[in-house]
Amino acid sequence: MPHALELLDVTVRRGSTHLVEEVSWRVPTGSHWTVLGPNGAGKSTVLKLAGGWWYPTTGTVDVLGQRLGRVELQRLRRLIGWVDPRQRLGDYPVEELVLSGVTGSNGLLPRWSPSAAELDRLAELLALTGMAAKRDRKWSALSQGERARTLIARALIIEPELLLLDEPTTGLDLPGRETLLRVIDDLRALRPELTTVMVTHHVEEIAASTSDVLLMKDGRVLAAGPVETTLTGAHLSALYGLEVELQQVRGRWFAICI
Repeated sequence: MPHALELLDVTVRRGSTHLVEEVSWRVPTGSHWTVLGPNGAGKSTVLKLAGGWWYPTTGTVDVLGQRLGRVELQRLRRLIGWVDPRQRLGDYPVEELVLSGVTGSNGLLPRWSPSAAELDRLAELLALTGMAAKRDRKWSALSQGERARTLIARALIIEPELLLLDEPTTGLDLPGRETLLRVIDDLRALRPELTTVMVTHHVEEIAASTSDVLLMKDGRVLAAGPVETTLTGAHLSALYGLEVELQQVRGRWFAICI
């Protein structure tokens, strides 16, 4: 597939409200996107379309080569990893929560046992996300950052082709945010073929491994393309309605109002 996602002239309405309007967006397979914009820009709506959770009112959405409305969603969602830090899981140990991603359940199902390959995958993911030493710790005892990394491992246990992250740094302090962004960078280096899309409000939460950005304002696409040419002070000034200067430090971006 040349593109993991293709949205063409997509509009989503709820009553008389347009959540997104005439959005066209192509995500090449293996690319790593950040969707950036202020509150109400339509970022989460676009992500829900990409995950097959919402349908467009008009326009077409193709996910992993399958058109929404013509594909069996349960089968499609087995190819998509979804991370939302607002999700609350049962008070089970980390390793059980990660393994429960195989069955899509909240905790392990009775009479279900993971395969040897799934146990190997569990060990790899706990190491990748820095949760190996906390594999026996229950959900209630985890910090917000540890919960976010557990959710990433859980989303990856099914070995998806597309990973969607809906504001995964929400509520994190500086160490928690930086740890999570390093996990995302490590993941992209380890699995460069995995297409990833991450939604955020803040420029400083864009991971260094990001290849492209989609800038959204008032439910429309302001700009989209390679991060080097699309994430600019001029575009950010138009996005937020402020004079913004963009600085880059060690492969990361920071926005300053001037």
